[in-house]
Amino acid sequence: MVRQVTQACATILVLIATLQAGAAGAHGKVSLEEDSCVRRIGDSMVHLSAYQPQFEPSAQYCTEIPKGGDTYLVVDLVDQALRDMPIGMRVIRGTNEAEDETVTYLRPSYHPDGVIQGETSLDQGLYTVIITAEGQPPLRYQYPLRVQMINYAQIFRTAVGPLIGLLVLILIAYKLVKSKRLQRWRDSRR
Repeated sequence: MVRQVTQACATILVLIATLQAGAAGAHGKVSLEEDSCVRRIGDSMVHLSAYQPQFEPSAQYCTEIPKGGDTYLVVDLVDQALRDMPIGMRVIRGTNEAEDETVTYLRPSYHPDGVIQGETSLDQGLYTVIITAEGQPPLRYQYPLRVQMINYAQIFRTAVGPLIGLLVLILIAYKLVKSKRLQRWRDSRR
């Protein structure tokens, strides 16, 4: 009986560990094609990274920025063709380019090294990073930013594994309590 309970608990722990390992993912561990920070138009790709070294010196963010404050934005021009045309960057507060306030603006210029760098101060809320390339045809990339906002979808994904494990554990405990073997064992102890 004790061995069965131990085996059931070990199975549950392995299940929980497997679910948790699947939920973990890092920004830097995926290919460019699967990276959520890459935007593609035709053959042209750009990659956005945001840094806040005053809070987390080695952390790199994309569209979910955990705290408001000074933020360094780095755009990598993946394709060589983009390095040969003027590219500009604008950060607006909100999601409507025509109506919302421009927070940061970098004039279009050439970036032969393939890197555009900008610094801005972001408060809590929604922002949009707009990258424009003045080529033929003109290109436009957009990144929505969420600064210091609760991401309920991520919280749900993180909590699902342990919650399922807990429910399975409760189910097994209920089945053990209601099992005839346990009842017979209790009766024999009396």
